[in-house]
Amino acid sequence: MTRPQPLAFNATASFLTLLDKEILRFKKIALQTIVAPILTTMLYLVVFGETLNGKMATFEGISYIQFLIPGLAMMTLLQNSFSNSASSLLQSKIMGSLVFIELPPISGLQLAMAFISASVVRGLIVGAGVLLVTSLWGVPPFHQPLWILMFAILGALIMASLGIVCGLWADKYDQMGAFQTFIIMPLTFLSGVFYSVNSLPEFWAKLSYFNPFFYLIDGFRYGFFSESDFSPWMSLSIVAVAAVLSVSWSTWYVISRRNMKSGGFALR
Repeated sequence: MTRPQPLAFNATASFLTLLDKEILRFKKIALQTIVAPILTTMLYLVVFGETLNGKMATFEGISYIQFLIPGLAMMTLLQNSFSNSASSLLQSKIMGSLVFIELPPISGLQLAMAFISASVVRGLIVGAGVLLVTSLWGVPPFHQPLWILMFAILGALIMASLGIVCGLWADKYDQMGAFQTFIIMPLTFLSGVFYSVNSLPEFWAKLSYFNPFFYLIDGFRYGFFSESDFSPWMSLSIVAVAAVLSVSWSTWYVISRRNMKSGGFALR
């Protein structure tokens, strides 16, 4: 009797399986991972938009609510792209299930790309949801959809990659929470989400140029209004370089952690 031959390993199938698993993870708790961020952002729009509408300087012919919507959408997209990969990896480490992801002969590059891709998907879904819900208050013009999509994807790639690094580095939720509270949150809030940088005093306006999230918000907003506080092409160049560096860093970090003699991901 001839024994059945084992199937050849299919790296693409392994990548797609892990990607599907990560997408299914946040879909099963969509009330927390998708609906909750959209509702929180809607509250920001209600409070700030209704209170400051007509009182804040924006682009000519653009209401403050219209100006605010793209910034809120990008802010939510960035935060959720980061938290998806960071929380998934940290939770797997704490539960001890991350070792099972390492068992198949899937490369570190494929591991990183699966986590990053799933986080980008979640970020884009939440960002699109914010734009859809906030359209009840005002619909900003979509002058350059391709520009909007490019900045959305690049921003999600950057934050998903940083989430991988944070998730593998942190040993407990407090460390991940501190990273979000003391780094991610201040940088996003001070990046021009709620105001035009050109309306600030000169010192604070120049200081904003050292905030990497400013270029994401400003470039993304340019896609809606064809106006920006900074050169959109320069913003795109900065963001593209940051995306390449962050994806490379996270991929290298995954590969180096897998190759550690102390036991890979689970051990520091």
